[in-house]
Amino acid sequence: MAKILTLLLCFSPGSVSVLGSDDATTCHLVVLRHTGSGATCLTHCDGSDTDKEVLLITSAVRVLSPNTEYGRLELHLVGGFSDDRHLSQKLTNQLLRAFDRLQDNIHLVTFCVTEMNDRQEKGSHYPYIYGVAANVKTGEIFHATFPDKGPEKDLRSASILTGAQMVNIYDSRKEQLCIGPYFWMPFPHVDFWLEQDDQYILQNLSTSPQAEPPHFISHIRATLLCLKEHPFPDKTLFPSRKPWVYVKNEDGLWERVASEQI
Repeated sequence: MAKILTLLLCFSPGSVSVLGSDDATTCHLVVLRHTGSGATCLTHCDGSDTDKEVLLITSAVRVLSPNTEYGRLELHLVGGFSDDRHLSQKLTNQLLRAFDRLQDNIHLVTFCVTEMNDRQEKGSHYPYIYGVAANVKTGEIFHATFPDKGPEKDLRSASILTGAQMVNIYDSRKEQLCIGPYFWMPFPHVDFWLEQDDQYILQNLSTSPQAEPPHFISHIRATLLCLKEHPFPDKTLFPSRKPWVYVKNEDGLWERVASEQI
């Protein structure tokens, strides 16, 4: 997968009961949960800065588990496959080393990565599982796909494509989803990329062209278009330097909150 989905979601039991991510090919989905507090962190790792991301994941769960006298940290790793460039295996190794270096006692519960998540079809390799979800209240981990990727998908992806680091986008105490503020410089050669055919984009902006889901190219094009339309998002999207805040409405859907209500 191109580096467009690195994110961090940290929840404690509240209005949100399930969190998840999908579209992982060579990327890995990491779920860390404290069984005592129920605090759960899920992230979509691409191998760009694994050591730092693992520290961020564990720190986030600790913050949501203050003075917890019982329970343990349980880790679930899912994703990757036997890709030709061995990127999945490299990321698997990075994650295992990073968690092993921690002083925390981490219990590895689910390990469905790389060759254990690989299937073959007509001589090509693909992942069995592209996405997972976690029930925050029960700790159950299950296979999942998400037709709805949540608010401002293209904007979030644009931020990652321009080099943004992993960041938590959910405030579990206020139960708010916070998008931005984002700042980036004009994306180089964006018009060139938008002019290319689908196959060129697939071959050059994916780590695993043969294994991408059908909507990969349309998603990349939408992300590039966002970068083209907003070369300076601090001026056009976030002039107040404040995030866009979403809360769940009565129907369970994310609804943007007016800035004066924040």
